[in-house]
Amino acid sequence: MTAIRLAVFDCDGTLVDSAHNIVACMADAFAAHGLPAPLDPAVRRVVGLSLETAMAVLVPQAEAALHLRLAESYKDAFFELRKRPDHSEPLYPGAVAAIEALEAAGFLLGVATGKSQRGLRAVLERHGLLHRFVTLQTADTAAGKPHPEMLHRAMAETGADRMDTVMIGDTSYDIQMAANAKVTGIGVGWGYHPPSELAACGAQAIAADFAGLPALVFGAVKPR
Repeated sequence: MTAIRLAVFDCDGTLVDSAHNIVACMADAFAAHGLPAPLDPAVRRVVGLSLETAMAVLVPQAEAALHLRLAESYKDAFFELRKRPDHSEPLYPGAVAAIEALEAAGFLLGVATGKSQRGLRAVLERHGLLHRFVTLQTADTAAGKPHPEMLHRAMAETGADRMDTVMIGDTSYDIQMAANAKVTGIGVGWGYHPPSELAACGAQAIAADFAGLPALVFGAVKPR
């Protein structure tokens, strides 16, 4: 019997280029509570974490109750942003072709992200990709990165073994989550953390672009 192979993608910074929206919504969330907007580099550093954890990093002196309120304000800001006709969260070039190549090779596909379920489904539906992913793991239903719970849940839902699973992401949190779940971590070089940091966290390989990603996944997770 052929083993089930599973490729799990991060979303922001891996599938979609959403930094401009994240920075804008973070500024709106902070303004709603009378706080100055965090600097862009600081916001980019926390992309991928659960929202409450990200707020704790950005405002470490605040109490947990404020972190929660900031997270809710951020969600509200993003919900309103998606209603605007000029809203844009483009896929990175080559994303669809890479997804199709992995599907053609028999991989099941999933997503593990710090976004909410509502936010993740919205962006995947916008690009006509929701039906391609059989497991959607988010930080509002599981422990946030780098905790391995999202990958554990993805493997449990699909029946994939850790030896047949790969996590694909652009941040150190993705690669650390893969290591904590004992699955292969593959980095991408177009996101929010530099490739050198991904390598230092244990990425088995780093894709320079989406065109080269399928070959790296095939090399890391071979048929059994």
